Amino acid sequence: MHTTSELQEIIEKAIKGLSYSNHPKNLYDPISYIMNLGGKRLRPALVLLAADLFNGSLDEALPAALAIETFHNFTLIHDDIMDNAPLRRGRQTVHEKWGTNNAILSGDVMMVESNKLLTRVKVSVLKEVLDTFNATAQGVCEGQQLDMEFENRNDVSIEEYIDMIRLKTAVLVGGAMKIGAIVGGATERDANLIYDFGENLGIAFQLQDDILDVYGDPEKFGKQVGGDIIANKKTYLLLKLQEIVNTEDAVLLDQQAGNKNTLLKIERVTALYNQYDVKDLATEQMRHYLDKAFAALSAISVPQQQKEEISGLANELMNRES
Repeated sequence: MHTTSELQEIIEKAIKGLSYSNHPKNLYDPISYIMNLGGKRLRPALVLLAADLFNGSLDEALPAALAIETFHNFTLIHDDIMDNAPLRRGRQTVHEKWGTNNAILSGDVMMVESNKLLTRVKVSVLKEVLDTFNATAQGVCEGQQLDMEFENRNDVSIEEYIDMIRLKTAVLVGGAMKIGAIVGGATERDANLIYDFGENLGIAFQLQDDILDVYGDPEKFGKQVGGDIIANKKTYLLLKLQEIVNTEDAVLLDQQAGNKNTLLKIERVTALYNQYDVKDLATEQMRHYLDKAFAALSAISVPQQQKEEISGLANELMNRES
C-alpha cells in the first residue's frame, strides 16, 4: 500500500503534466490556473487509495483520479461565482480574474475534460465508472441547489440538512472511492461498502466543520471562528438549537440574525449553544456517522492491514484539532 502523501505527489506531478488547448486562450487559461492553485488533492488521492486497497494498478486509476480533481475544481469555479468570492486559496478567483462569463464557460469545459479523462479507464469498467461519476456529479449539483434554497427558508429540518451535506460534500468522497475501487477490481459489494465508508466519512467531516466553526482554534482550523454565526448560516448546531430552545431563548436567538455587532452576536449565540449542550449533541451525531463509516470499512473483504492507510487518513481528517 502506498501512503497518502505518496499518492498526492503522484497526482500533483500528473496535474502539472496536463495540457489544454491554446485557443481560445481565455477559455483554457482559467482551467490551467485553477488546476495549479494547489490544495491537498484529497479527493483524487482517495481514488488511488481505493484502487490500491484492492491491489489495482495506480496507472489505470490515475485518469479517474484526475477526472475527480478536475470536476472538483469545476465546482469551485461555479461556487465562487455564486458566493461572489474574491479569493480562492489566497489568489484571485477565476471570475474575478477573467470575468463571470468566461468563468462559467471554463467551468463547463472542465466538466467535458473530466469525462474525457474518464474514458481512459479500461473498457471493461468504463460504463460502471461513468455511471458512478454521473450520479456523483448530479448529487453535488443537487446539494448546492438545496444549500442555496435553505438560505431563504426558516423551516429547514435536521434531516433535510444532513441530506444536503450528504449531497453537496459527502457523495463526492464516496463516489471518488467507489470509482477507485471499481478500477481496482473490487467486487460490487466491496465497491458499495467503500462508497458507504466515504459518504459517511464526508457527513461526519462536515458536521465536524460545523462544530469547529464555533469552537475551533482559528490557527488550526484555518477559518474565522464564528463565521457561520455571522452569516446566519444554517448548520447542524443552529438547527439543533432551534429544535430544543425554550420560547424566551428562541426570541433571543431570532434577534441575533440582524445583530450588526458581530463579536456580540458570536458571543450570544455561542452562549446559547453552551447553555443547551449543543456542541455535545453535534459531536454525538458526528460520531454516529463516523462509526457508520468505519463499520463499512471493516466489512470490506480485504486484510485489515491493507485498510490501515485509509483508516489512518480518516482518523487524521477527524482530528483536525486536539
